Amino acid sequence: MLNSFRQSMAWVHTWFGLVLGFVLMVAFFFGALSVFDREIDRWAIPDTRFEPQPMPSYDNLLKQVFADLKPHPLDMAATAERVVGELPAPETMPMVSLFAYTTHRDPVLRIGAEFDIPNKPKDPSDDHLHVHGWATIDPRTGAALPDDQLKIGSNWFYPMHYSLQLHWKSLGTYVVGLAALIMLVALVTGVIMHRKIFKEFFTFRPKKRTQRSTLDLHNMTGVVALPFHFFFAFTGLVIFASFYYFPVSGTLLKPLHDRHEVIEAEHTGLPHDEAGVPAELASVDAMVAEAKRIWAERDMAGEVGLLMIEHLGDANGYVSIYRAGSDRVALVGEGIHFKASSGELLREEPPSDPVGAVNQFLTGLHLQHFEHWTLRWLYVAGGLLGCICIATGFVFFVEKRKQDHAKRGLQGCRLVDAMAVTTVTGMVLAAVGMLVANRLLPENLPGRGDWEQWAFWGVWLLSLLHALWRSAPVALARSNPAWREQCWVLAVACVAAVLLNWITTGDHLLKTMLLDPYWAVAGVDLSLLACALVSVYTARRLARTVEVKQGSRIGGVAYE
Repeated sequence: MLNSFRQSMAWVHTWFGLVLGFVLMVAFFFGALSVFDREIDRWAIPDTRFEPQPMPSYDNLLKQVFADLKPHPLDMAATAERVVGELPAPETMPMVSLFAYTTHRDPVLRIGAEFDIPNKPKDPSDDHLHVHGWATIDPRTGAALPDDQLKIGSNWFYPMHYSLQLHWKSLGTYVVGLAALIMLVALVTGVIMHRKIFKEFFTFRPKKRTQRSTLDLHNMTGVVALPFHFFFAFTGLVIFASFYYFPVSGTLLKPLHDRHEVIEAEHTGLPHDEAGVPAELASVDAMVAEAKRIWAERDMAGEVGLLMIEHLGDANGYVSIYRAGSDRVALVGEGIHFKASSGELLREEPPSDPVGAVNQFLTGLHLQHFEHWTLRWLYVAGGLLGCICIATGFVFFVEKRKQDHAKRGLQGCRLVDAMAVTTVTGMVLAAVGMLVANRLLPENLPGRGDWEQWAFWGVWLLSLLHALWRSAPVALARSNPAWREQCWVLAVACVAAVLLNWITTGDHLLKTMLLDPYWAVAGVDLSLLACALVSVYTARRLARTVEVKQGSRIGGVAYE
């Protein structure tokens, strides 16, 4: 036991923060990027660079789109391993449910469906087993967009935020959850450590030696965004608790959960099972018009965000229409349900109880589906402040100990510094390198999205090897040149991404800002140029710091 409670808290803060700080750095950075994931998608897939569209007509467009939709080959292969016997031909599988989803920031429309199969599952717990199909379409024409074009923002950066793209047994999600829990501990212990927390809010001495100025910046960024950091760590845990961390409804309490679904269906009037009697589908457009009328009467006129049809082609089929809800923080769909065969109104979802309302508000505030652009940029600022806080924590850890480690011949600081370089500049390099690869790879390259993913991991791996190779000076109590070298590479990569976007698509900043404004693409280009400027400034500042240290040593003065 340490000599005092505050020292004990300092130990917990230091070592817990160090061990899982690398994971938190990834979560914060890609969380900041995911605030504008749809805009990054537009930059990465030039064919989708048009204005956001409302939900298109089902009767005149989507009906034929879903008629042409077939089970996806990937899901066919995955389902074939879970059932007894061979799956029937895809074109013979009846579609039993479907959905169409869009947001106020999506020019494209995401659709999906479930197809019934006669096979029995190998595992009896796999009830209601279906084969799935999905696609992304142009809602203006119904044309499907190529599946091998990776949505870098929403399908790579965003999942990286909460799963590290480690999907085996949901390992990445559990690691991020543990890191979020440790972050709450680090925030509490950090407050206990710093008795003069309000003074440190205003204290930053950039001209002091590296250890002092780094600690000031660590404290200041930690304090100024403390509510932001605490709230997002806590709500992230709450959102995933029932799905991953305590999934009792799908394991220990599954029989009770299944029974509850049946009782809820009886209570709401939305059939749980098919009737087995074929039935035609009434006009979905008429149901959408009625749903919009009801929303307008509630003084919340809006567009459809999610359209679902359950038990398609059956007498028990019903259509569920959910409002986009981008005009409010709480994640509320205001669902309205109709009988599919007649268009009869079955149910209007009532207002939530107080507990449900709090949950909807917290979930909506974390997932930020609202239209408030200023608040979105504040989210980005909060995420980047978290990155700065963690990065300066790494630097302070090394600066505080490297003199002692050099005298004792230890390699700990060298390893921590190399990992810090990889997690800070290397991670940003990997993200920008992915964008560069996106513009360099041929549009018709088979498996193009896979190549982009390999580019991401390859650049990150190279940054790790470079950081380790150049980290030898840290063992001698000097600075690692990998920091400034990777900053220079990052600046070049950011400018290259902007130029390549111009060359390959013709969308330069003059066009996307003035001639034919398209701020989704302009915003990504401007962010890349801002990143380049920060990288150049940081590299030059690091170079000057090294020169000052070398001059101090030559003059016979101990710098640290």
